[in-house]
Amino acid sequence: MPSLTSAAHDPRKAVDGALRRLAETEPDIRAWALVDAKGARRAAEGVTDGPLRGVPVGVKDIIDVAGLPTECGSPLRRGQIATSDAWLVDRLRRAGAVPLGKTVTTEFAYFQPGPTRNPHNLAHTPGGSSSGSAAAVAAGVVPLALGSQTAGSLTRPASFCGVAGYVAPVGAWSTRGFTGLSPSLDAPGLLTARVTELAAVVKAVDGTTAELPDSIRVLIWPGAELADIDPAMLDALDRTARALTAAGAKANDLADQVRTPELAETHATVMAYEAARSLAAEAEHPESLSTPLRELLERGRLTPEGEYRAALDTARTARARVLDLLTQVDVILAPAAPGPAPRGLDATGTPVLSRPWQLLGLPVVTVPGHRDPHGMPLGLQLIGHPDRVARLLGIARHTEALIQETPEGTR
Repeated sequence: MPSLTSAAHDPRKAVDGALRRLAETEPDIRAWALVDAKGARRAAEGVTDGPLRGVPVGVKDIIDVAGLPTECGSPLRRGQIATSDAWLVDRLRRAGAVPLGKTVTTEFAYFQPGPTRNPHNLAHTPGGSSSGSAAAVAAGVVPLALGSQTAGSLTRPASFCGVAGYVAPVGAWSTRGFTGLSPSLDAPGLLTARVTELAAVVKAVDGTTAELPDSIRVLIWPGAELADIDPAMLDALDRTARALTAAGAKANDLADQVRTPELAETHATVMAYEAARSLAAEAEHPESLSTPLRELLERGRLTPEGEYRAALDTARTARARVLDLLTQVDVILAPAAPGPAPRGLDATGTPVLSRPWQLLGLPVVTVPGHRDPHGMPLGLQLIGHPDRVARLLGIARHTEALIQETPEGTR
């Protein structure tokens, strides 16, 4: 697996190494929608400095890279060339990173799967919709890939593929140059092999430096009211909570302090309503859309404006309550998905465990390290306060180290 530090020594060698690894893995993994080998080599020649000097990057194919198509996993966008870089791509270029190409996304970042397979078992889904980005990092092709999240689009594939993921607070990072689905919910994000590298990239993008508080206060949320949680995932959650408390953290149960089923349903209402308007032009070509996307857009079209406004009010009230809670504790520790990646490639798994937190616009870090008895990755998510991202990253880095140090941390 390439690392950010090793990639930074020689941009040309880093790009060539990524292209070699891509050629080895792509016939099986199918993580890439387009590879711009010529453009990446040319860009590497011009890189002289920066904290991400020469780091090859995969870019989810809803995010613009100047001169490359942004096709969004749909025939309706085939061949549409971006004229400028998305804000996040521009920030990474300024830090010395080199876009290698576009990674596979589900159709318009919703549920219809692309061709990507899970590097840990090709018969299992990599998740959605940042599937290609997560798989490209997990397969060791690139040390960094870009994703986005509207429901569980980054947290879930990070968990399924065994990599670290960061979802920025909604509104903190610009979505300029992203093909969005729901403006109230869309957020950019990052995928790397480890949380330590994730923290380094966040610092390069916006200057945030991970910090570990003297004492850590954690709320534990198993998520059982929203999904049937796999016993292996519950075990990983329990072992991680015990490792944190053994290292001095104070942990309590979230219990009934947040009405997550209501928030999950509210999220679905907001997403459908806004998606129907964001993709109104595409909805005029139903024959070119998958059944799940057609159904989402139809639900949104039929949702009364009053119901949508009420959903936004519910979100605002709940956000204020949860932000107050997150001033009394540091993070919420929870499963990133109900279990390991499901077998099969015709679905991407459920995003339900991410819906409440995405509705509230909170930052999330997916921490890798656990596996189920069959060797499939299990990720945990840490949810934090949008004004305390530095603390969230520091606690996530600490948690990852504890998982690695605990003898039963991986299986």
